[in-house]
Amino acid sequence: MTTAQHLATIDLLRTRAFPARPEPSGPVDSGPGFHVGTLARSEDFWEDDGTRRPLVEEQYEAERDGLAALLTARWGPPQVLSLWYVLERTLDGEEMPEPWAALSGHTPDLRLWRVDGRWTGLGVSQHDKELAYELLVVITEIDPPQGLSSPSRAPRDAWP
Repeated sequence: MTTAQHLATIDLLRTRAFPARPEPSGPVDSGPGFHVGTLARSEDFWEDDGTRRPLVEEQYEAERDGLAALLTARWGPPQVLSLWYVLERTLDGEEMPEPWAALSGHTPDLRLWRVDGRWTGLGVSQHDKELAYELLVVITEIDPPQGLSSPSRAPRDAWP
């Protein structure tokens, strides 16, 4: 996908109604109050000798930052929101709202804007070191859990 296509997907998801119950549908998972869309996905790393993965991570972070620069021109600077504390609190048994709880398991942080009553976030996700990187967009009307810090981030190796 091109940057223009990524922006079109973000704009489309920002205007789409939220479903009453969870609806996974290909590259978009939606639920009450949120959409999480995959804008890009790398190949898996099952056969990687450790040299390709860091390069792909840099590429996906650069792509996120490029999109963030374009969204910053629209809406001003984003918050950088660490999801490490959501993960810690979830692992300690605290109930966290979606989409924040699920995102915290594989997305270290988000570039996050509050526009027109909804949050729009960009993040780089990886569910496990052998699995693909994903460039994610998050659209939600659900506020991030209270007490989150910004911009601290735990190392990617700390994620389960």
